[in-house]
Amino acid sequence: MKPLLPGAPNVTSDIPFFRARRQSKPVEEILRDVRETAARPLERSGTLPAEIYTSDAFFEWETQNILQKDWLCLAHISQLPKAGDFITLDLLGEPLIVVHGKDGVIRTLSRVCPHRAMDIIPPGFDVPGQNIADARDGQDCAGHTRLFMCPYHAWTFELDGKLKGSPEMHLAECFDRAETGLTAFPTEVWNGFVFVNFSGTAEPVANLYAEMSDDLAAWNPAEMEVVVEMAWDCEFNWKVLVENFSECYHHIGTHSKTLQPLMPAKETWTEEERPGFIREHVPLKQSVLDELKAATDAGSEFPFIESLDARKSSEWGLFIGYPSLLFFTGPNQFVWYRIDPLTPDRSRLLTSILVPKSYRSLPQFEACRDSAKKALVEFHSEDMDTCAAVQRGLYASGCQRGRMSHLEMPVWLFHRFLAARSKGLWPAQETPAAPSQNGRVGAIPA
Repeated sequence: MKPLLPGAPNVTSDIPFFRARRQSKPVEEILRDVRETAARPLERSGTLPAEIYTSDAFFEWETQNILQKDWLCLAHISQLPKAGDFITLDLLGEPLIVVHGKDGVIRTLSRVCPHRAMDIIPPGFDVPGQNIADARDGQDCAGHTRLFMCPYHAWTFELDGKLKGSPEMHLAECFDRAETGLTAFPTEVWNGFVFVNFSGTAEPVANLYAEMSDDLAAWNPAEMEVVVEMAWDCEFNWKVLVENFSECYHHIGTHSKTLQPLMPAKETWTEEERPGFIREHVPLKQSVLDELKAATDAGSEFPFIESLDARKSSEWGLFIGYPSLLFFTGPNQFVWYRIDPLTPDRSRLLTSILVPKSYRSLPQFEACRDSAKKALVEFHSEDMDTCAAVQRGLYASGCQRGRMSHLEMPVWLFHRFLAARSKGLWPAQETPAAPSQNGRVGAIPA
């Protein structure tokens, strides 16, 4: 769970000690348990079996049946502003390039050369002409190029993946350069975010997140830019992070000195169930809003976003787009988490802050960015410690199945998502949608 970039504390854990206790129930038995547990109403809801966070077999199942079938968010278009700009990342074991093509199209290409399976932009290689600018999360890098060249045998590829050059292949019979190239994966851009789908069968992102798009319009994230990025090596299952991200009940404990005084857990509430996403409201105390406005006037915090209405300007919003799209929105910024599941108990995370492009020209931009980064590091470091401790507990012989609070409605909805996808469905397709808590403090849907 150590951060991979400067600015956050290093913390170690002893998860390997617990790995020997990993349980291995059959996947169908685990899924049956998930479906039965998720079918309970919120007031009788409980936690899922530990195996969904620890089992190799379950991780393989969800990779094949959820993560590879559904849309995964890779980048924001502000990271790829010009033709030839690219970033690299590894996701679900796939070495990828996200590139802004000469035709203006954003594509996701495999980095695996079709000749001898070489990674064409391998970590640590100096590939001529590709102007690799900076490292991101361990392997991720950003760069600018006119062509991609495999460093093994110098085959070259256009930005759309088509093979351009292949030295000394003129004696290879029936070799057709036009039929050879880098594998391209289905890619869509939604509200400025770039998504990939490995199966090629997912419905359009715009359909899945249509209502979320309406809600996010006030922030206009397509016209924002990434101004802070921090990478984290996480020693816990990706779903532990999603569940922790989704609920504010833990403000009472984990964030008792950071977030709880600003946005008390008991004031939070969750909207009605949707097939594609979860939406939670996290109101800020009036005294906190007054202090934030004073700080913006003093130039130490980013200004409030002018297009937000009174409600959106007075709260943080949490969005969980299934399966792993994580946003939270505030009066003056937009935060995105990109999670890359690696193993049952390891993930890689990139946390990013976005603001309107116009903020770059503010004389206090650097000070505001430093303040936003410091706050994110502070409370997210608390989450990292908590999530790692949860993962250790999931391996323990004393691990029990717990009951959940009405403030954990988003976790319950996420469990309902897993149950629905285990049957090839989406939430609220087979059963009535759970109603909104409607902003009523302590309200439980009927």
